[in-house]
Amino acid sequence: MDLSIVIVNYQTFELTRDTINSILKYDYSFNYEILVVDNASSDDSLSRLQDYFKDKQVKFIASIENNGFAAGNNQAIAIAKGRYVLLLNSDTVVWENTLNDIYEYMEKHRDVGAAGCRVLLENCELDKACKRSFPNVKNSFFRLFHVPTKSKDDNYNLDDLPDDEIYEIDCLTGAFMFIRKDALNQVGLLDETFFMYGEDIDLCFRIKKAGWKIIYYGKSKITHLKGASSKKQKSKLIYEFYRAMYIYYKKHHAHESFFITNIVVYFGIFVLCVLKLFLNLFKKKD
Repeated sequence: MDLSIVIVNYQTFELTRDTINSILKYDYSFNYEILVVDNASSDDSLSRLQDYFKDKQVKFIASIENNGFAAGNNQAIAIAKGRYVLLLNSDTVVWENTLNDIYEYMEKHRDVGAAGCRVLLENCELDKACKRSFPNVKNSFFRLFHVPTKSKDDNYNLDDLPDDEIYEIDCLTGAFMFIRKDALNQVGLLDETFFMYGEDIDLCFRIKKAGWKIIYYGKSKITHLKGASSKKQKSKLIYEFYRAMYIYYKKHHAHESFFITNIVVYFGIFVLCVLKLFLNLFKKKD
């Protein structure tokens, strides 16, 4: 098996169906399998998906409980047969030639541990999470408080780099991560301490630390229907976003920082989380 495509479904029948169909509609130069993990959906999306794709090359895994996005992906990765694993969000649409292009690039560049593509939002703007630097105290401060910077070292979203070219970066988005299985075998699976944010950054950090390259392949695209339905976020999502910040910093940076710096960072994350939750109360749903 060349490629194992992993998709986590949670009560999104239509979106997951469309994502899978966007894969099946094209021909490929490699063989592949599609593994769909249902994260204990409380609706009938799993049974509907199973019925819809009953004659297709789609395998379903039903989780007994929802332990998060990382845990869901890990269930499929554990049984994936491919030499490569593609982590693909259930709210994406894969464009023609995207998988072929990145597969061929990975085949030619054996030092690349993971690659991503250009990710476009529904309005055709770039999803900036698809090409990033690793977060640190300085660039996170500039980003969170919208402080402009001319320093490339502090440019978290790499806005100074072209969107349609190919180059090495630090971090991809978990919406599309084309990973060499050998790299995963070396660094381990997704960290299940992260529930639904931060696991992609953590995995990229470990892949690069192990000596592999991470590539942004901007010549190929997917569409990510990210946050298209509502301006008002669920409190759980906001909490998990800032919780992921805390986990990532504590895991990768706290040991190399001064005690006072750590206290300031943890307090800052707490304040931002509380503020965001408070402001979210006054936002209206679309």
